[in-house]
Amino acid sequence: MRILVAPLNWGLGHATRCIPIVKELEFAGFEPVIASDGEALKLLKKEFPHLIHLKLPSYKIRYTKKSRLLKWKLLAESFRIQKVIKAEQIQTEAIVREYEIQGIISDNRFGVRSNSLDKHVFITHQINVLSGRFTFLSSFLNRRYLKKFDQCWIPDMEGEDNLSGKLGHPRQLPENCKYIGVLSRLEKTESLKKYEYLILLSGPEPQRSILEKIMLKEFKNTTSEVIMVRGTFDGANLSVSNQNLRIENHLFGKALEKVMNEAEYIISRPGYTTLMDLAKLEKKAFFIPTPGQEEQNYLAQRSQDKKIAGFCQQKDFSLSQLQRIENYSGLQNLGFSNDFRNLFLFFKSE
Repeated sequence: MRILVAPLNWGLGHATRCIPIVKELEFAGFEPVIASDGEALKLLKKEFPHLIHLKLPSYKIRYTKKSRLLKWKLLAESFRIQKVIKAEQIQTEAIVREYEIQGIISDNRFGVRSNSLDKHVFITHQINVLSGRFTFLSSFLNRRYLKKFDQCWIPDMEGEDNLSGKLGHPRQLPENCKYIGVLSRLEKTESLKKYEYLILLSGPEPQRSILEKIMLKEFKNTTSEVIMVRGTFDGANLSVSNQNLRIENHLFGKALEKVMNEAEYIISRPGYTTLMDLAKLEKKAFFIPTPGQEEQNYLAQRSQDKKIAGFCQQKDFSLSQLQRIENYSGLQNLGFSNDFRNLFLFFKSE
């Protein structure tokens, strides 16, 4: 039974949190077919070279340099994105026919559904979509799209001890939604601490590169052992004179798991998939939200309010900010029990 797995290419978080799902599908006897675009597709090709990989239309999401303009830019591009969603659905119909797809798991790709199937799953941690003054509208439109899928899987815990807060815990949960537990492809190991800081960069341009320049400047003369993972596949290698600063374009699978376990502290965006990974590894972290992204600002502020991890805005970052890390407890393992066997029964039901 072939299941189409299609994560959104918006940073790498949607792709990486699909990795454990793809592995469990294979373990359960299904044949996953992967569809995405850009960096997300490249990552999944590296992780699963033996599977079928298909390219979907690109949303071509880019951020603005000025944070106050981001929501307006995304609003202005909403009509173009609607066209991409329609093109995505047309292509999905063709994929379903050609590859005899019998079920779909879409991670935030609204157009990946087929009128010929009744086995559609949508993955999201956002039932409420934060967008400032447009939050009510964006959340309303989001729920309209969610209704078009047979099930919606929320990668979080149901109770008060959760990671997504009000994003994934609305006052009234839509009927087709269910919590499936926190998703992470990583495992905690007892490792000697090789690095004081691991810098994880990710997300759309130009903000990824802007933060990279800030990090290179601040850690230029570091005497601490630091590793920076750039989160890019462009092939260009950066070289620095300071031997204490190791730079990798990207790390895959066990290699990434190894350096995350070997790092004392993590510096990263507070993307939701990153939060899930850090909780699985029970890491202390410092967050720098992407300027203008309401979701990340909320998750960073929530982590700080709960005394879990500190944060600062990108423009305010300096090494002195990192002195606050020890004032926070770090992220905690919330249980991480995923009942994939029962979840996948959905695809076998009549």
